[in-house]
Amino acid sequence: MNDLADHARRLRTLPPSCGPVRLIAVDGHAGSGKSTFADRLATALGDAPVLRLDDLATHEELFSWTDRLRAQVLDPLSRGEPARYAPYDWTARRFGQPRTLDPAPVTLIEGVGAGRAAVRPFLAGLLWIEGDSATSWERGRLRDGPELSEFWDGWTVAEQRHFTDDPSRPFADAVIRRVPTGYRWLEGPRPTAGASRIVTDSED
Repeated sequence: MNDLADHARRLRTLPPSCGPVRLIAVDGHAGSGKSTFADRLATALGDAPVLRLDDLATHEELFSWTDRLRAQVLDPLSRGEPARYAPYDWTARRFGQPRTLDPAPVTLIEGVGAGRAAVRPFLAGLLWIEGDSATSWERGRLRDGPELSEFWDGWTVAEQRHFTDDPSRPFADAVIRRVPTGYRWLEGPRPTAGASRIVTDSED
């Protein structure tokens, strides 16, 4: 089944996981298509907010952003309060003006490491975008162009180290595979109690 509207309806039925928020992680390798999928799912959810982990990471802290995420986003949402975070400007290499993230019924958190161990206790669901690392990285390099080649050289090493130490895919409720007609949702390798409401038997 490729209709995101049906999946969006299921996500809305999940128990809140972060205060009043059903926090849904979209994880996968860089270049795997997470951002596009998250945007489409957010639209199906009625323009649900999307938190981009690229806004919390920095050149010096590619994966050392968990304390910032906890303090600026997860803790406020857990109290039912708006979160405020300063997005990182990757060109200027500094944090920009703060943004507000209201505690919406469903919120997506998208980026490499969105389903890491420090974040999973706050998640209502973890979605993994299928795609091997080499193919995903090559797609990302083509997208960003040769001027970011050096950055990608460092990124691939850091990402490989991250997923070796703190894998997300084994804990995914659903594995999302791109198909010509949209997306196919498959049951994840280690679904949580809410997985039956994320992926139905007919989609396995």
